[in-house]
Amino acid sequence: MFDAAGADLVFLLARVFFGGVLAFTGVNHFLDTDSMAEYAAYKGLPAPRVSVLASGALLIGGGLSIVLGVMPAVGAGLLAIFLVVSAVTMHDFWAVDDEQRQDEFTHFLKNVYGAAGALAFVVAANVPWPYALNLGL
Repeated sequence: MFDAAGADLVFLLARVFFGGVLAFTGVNHFLDTDSMAEYAAYKGLPAPRVSVLASGALLIGGGLSIVLGVMPAVGAGLLAIFLVVSAVTMHDFWAVDDEQRQDEFTHFLKNVYGAAGALAFVVAANVPWPYALNLGL
């Protein structure tokens, strides 16, 4: 899978960009908990503060699992599930007024393609990754 020249480095960059961005967004859940919990409450999530903190921990853990290659199938799988659930519950563009619709639709699509990317890492977790710890279950 990584036989082509530079494929190992390109895959490392993909892991760092993808997992790193998701981990960074998870850190933001802890830095901006109050406003995110307020938005989660507005969207009708139960226990909004706990939901924000739990989702932040999931984003950090899942992102780092991809960056480091530690149980990447589990981390990427959880990220894919979270991103789909978040797309539907938090970015319900079909249920907002016209002023918010495009913004919510854009966030919805970001979550959908993020989930697709996470699923690609689930598939790639079947082989050892270059420049990774390669720790599985």
